[in-house]
This record gives sequence, structure tokens and C-alpha cells, in this order.
Amino acid sequence: MNKHLLKIQDMTTEDIIAVLDLADKLKYETKNGIQHHHLAGKTLGMIFSKSSTRTRVSFETGMYQLGGQALFLSSNDLQIGRGEPVQDTARVLSRYLDGIMIRTFKQQDVEDLAKYGSIPIINGLTDYCHPCQILADLMTIREHKGSLEGLKAAFIGDGNNVAASLVVGCLKVGMSISVACPEGYELDETILEFVKPYGDKFSMVRDPKEAAAGADVVYTDVWSSMGQEGEAQKRRAAFEGIYQVNSDLMSVTNDKCMVLHCLPAHRDEEITDEVLEAHADEIFDEAENRLHAQKAVMVMLMK
Repeated sequence: MNKHLLKIQDMTTEDIIAVLDLADKLKYETKNGIQHHHLAGKTLGMIFSKSSTRTRVSFETGMYQLGGQALFLSSNDLQIGRGEPVQDTARVLSRYLDGIMIRTFKQQDVEDLAKYGSIPIINGLTDYCHPCQILADLMTIREHKGSLEGLKAAFIGDGNNVAASLVVGCLKVGMSISVACPEGYELDETILEFVKPYGDKFSMVRDPKEAAAGADVVYTDVWSSMGQEGEAQKRRAAFEGIYQVNSDLMSVTNDKCMVLHCLPAHRDEEITDEVLEAHADEIFDEAENRLHAQKAVMVMLMK
């Protein structure tokens, strides 16, 4: 695995499987009270320009369980929030910390931390991608399905950071994926370039039922992500009544089709309350697996 986790594109198939295998082992040990202090004496700095429930709690808990500690650093806590250049912040924090997790808006900020710092950088989310989420998703799919190769995933909704990373992750592990999104809300051009060698293993369509037909996994996310609140009304007009995971959509999927949602969910918008509750075990396994997958990443990068 590379020195950093900046985006899923940087990982090989072997890297992803190694993370999932280690995550499974760490999860088993956690459930059975087996301590694994792989990062004893080490400190993770957690930079948050965007607030979070799952990201903060899972990384902070994960570092504690690995024998280390985590420092919560909001933009208000750092001089970077007052104009200090990223390259200076990266160099300073590299003298104090053993790794940095950053959850922010610009992908370039994450790339710059890695460029100028000398310690591992983990992307906890940017507007471009969400690699930690997708590692947890793949872990969850493999837990429930037994394997990943040959499965079909469908993503319904905005071609956002989660969708982008999901497409890359699924294709890298031998899955196929179809994305249904409204006009103007397509995947980033870099993702559309990435998928070209994969041929018919990828499709982007307008009709959610077309995307979900024969799917083993259906995935959705909110219509308006963090930072897009000002677009909420416009986005609702584009998505409402069409881009929803509901019982009608699920009727065209494969038997025992899973449903995943990265959370938080807006029930009865992108997913009905009925479908979410019917698949709550899968969705909350997915949320839990953020902890285990991220612990695996931290061990592989910081040990």
C-alpha cells in the first residue's frame, strides 16, 4: 500500500483486499476482547473542516483501540484556518504527529498535505472522493455475500464523492456497477475517464430501475450533501419522485439484494423508511465497519 490514502484510484486491487482482510481480523479481535495495540504511543491528528458523526467517532475510537491517541483539530483550532499555508502546516504537524486524517472540501488540500508533509495522510472525505467509506462498504458487501467478484452494484442519486469512490472501488475488486443520476449531476470527468477500460462493467443511466435491474447491492446517498444546502430546493426538483430507493425499485433487483447508505439518511427522500428499516442490519453493519476498515488503514500506514 502507498504511504498515504488520498483516493481509491491510488490503491491496487491487492491493496484493497489486504485492507479488507486486516479489517476482518481486527473486527474479530475487537468482538472477542483481544487487544491489538499496534499503534501504541502513536498520535493521529484529525483535521475537520467539515463536521462529522461517523468519521470522528470511528477514527478516535479506532486509535484508542489500537493503543494510540487521536487529537481533534477543527479549522478554528489551527492556524491554517487563519491563512497559514498548507505546506507550512504540513511540515509543522509532521514534527508532532505520526499521521493525519483530514475531512475537508478540496481534494487539493489533502494532496498538498501529502506532498509537503512527511507522515501518512488519510482522506476522511473531500468533495471529490470518500475512500474510507468505500472500504467499509466493500467490507460489508463481502461479509454479507461471501465474495465480491462478479456482483453487480447500483448507485441511485447524485454522482457525488461517494458515488465516485464506489465506482472505482467496485470495479477494482471485480464487481460491475451502474449509476442512475439526473442530468447535471453526473460523475466527475476523471471517474468517467477511469471507467473506460472496464467496458460493460460500468454504465451511467437516467432510469433508476434500469440501473437496479439484477443488482446484488443497491446504494444511495442524500440528494444534498454537506456544503450544498443552498442548492437543496433545486436538487429536490431534480431528484424527487424518481431517484428514490423504494419497494418498487427493489422489485427489479436480485433476490437477497443488499441496500447500503453511507448515512445520515433523509428518510422518505432518497430512501423510504420501509426499505431502510428492512435493510437496517446491513446499513448499520456498514456504519460499524467504518471503524474496522479505518483501523486497518491506520495500521497499514502508521505501524
